[in-house]
Amino acid sequence: MTTRAGGFSQPPFDGFNLGDHVGDDALTVARHRQHLAQTLGVTAVYLRQVHGTHVVHLHTSMASHPPPQADAAVSTTPGLACAILVADCLPVLLAHDRGLGVGAAHAGWRGLAGGVIENTVAALCQTIGCDPGSLVAWLGPCIGPRRFEVGEEVREAFCRVHATAATHFRAGPQPGKWLADLVGLARDRLRHSGVTRVSACGACTVEDVSRFFSFRRDGITGRMAALVWIA
Repeated sequence: MTTRAGGFSQPPFDGFNLGDHVGDDALTVARHRQHLAQTLGVTAVYLRQVHGTHVVHLHTSMASHPPPQADAAVSTTPGLACAILVADCLPVLLAHDRGLGVGAAHAGWRGLAGGVIENTVAALCQTIGCDPGSLVAWLGPCIGPRRFEVGEEVREAFCRVHATAATHFRAGPQPGKWLADLVGLARDRLRHSGVTRVSACGACTVEDVSRFFSFRRDGITGRMAALVWIA
């Protein structure tokens, strides 16, 4: 998981911005992406994220083509990294416990409610022929439960699928508003999908100004990347 530290982007994208769709200088973003790939020793495939639930199976040729439109990816090729861009949404990284495959999902509330985690788990298990119980998951930094104010329609979108989702919402400061726990909601979705080994970063992108970009906090801003690959 990258942070905003370092890099060459100028305000309001300062400093290590990896988002090529936010208005930053394209050459600077490309320089950052190249530096990250060289430092990690991987080929990273970024997506054109649309807050949906589509999953793509990565192939090496994708790295030299326009990014596929999807909000999740799986990879079975060593050194070919799934890369998810975030600035408040939750990055969900998955790996088979014996290294047969990896996956990553961009889980904002729309994608999370729509089933992006379930789709990613299913795609990874189908691709490598495994049971969800053999996967491990990591939940990255995202907007935290003290800061994520949503309307009643968001709460209803989750509770329609699983009644237990109600435990991850508490009354907000304004009538008809709720404070949502994205990490808690994602844990629920993973558990219902059969993934029980889950760890979480626990950091809030809105509250940690020095480390993280935050769209909710700043509006025009950069993007971090969460990456996972087979060594």
